[in-house]
Amino acid sequence: QVQLVESGGGLVQAGGSLRLSCTASGRTFSSYAMGWFRRAPGKEREFVAAISWSGGSTGYGDSVKGRFTISRDNAKRTVYLQMNSLKPEDTAVYHCAGRDTTFRTTRAYTEDREYPYWGQGTQVTVSS
Repeated sequence: QVQLVESGGGLVQAGGSLRLSCTASGRTFSSYAMGWFRRAPGKEREFVAAISWSGGSTGYGDSVKGRFTISRDNAKRTVYLQMNSLKPEDTAVYHCAGRDTTFRTTRAYTEDREYPYWGQGTQVTVSS
């Protein structure tokens, strides 16, 4: 089992940037596909971004395309979410999620039900 811990959240003005990190401990990280999801108050959980175990495949939610970038460093057991041009509607708790692919697929998974492992989340607040 892998444990996931997010960091990097905070308060930022609209138009600003933040970089979230998600560091894994426990079992092998390099075979894990990773994703970022967010939940705003009163709303359902929303897909943000996903990356395959190799980093060769990525996917983004429509609301963040062109503004957010997901990446990973397997040596550091960390996945990142670079968030630029932030908007007040990006305010949410951001969670990273992981799924062990055992290197059998290079998919980037976009559905939350496909991820068995989740971090506790980090708050991102964007002021107008």
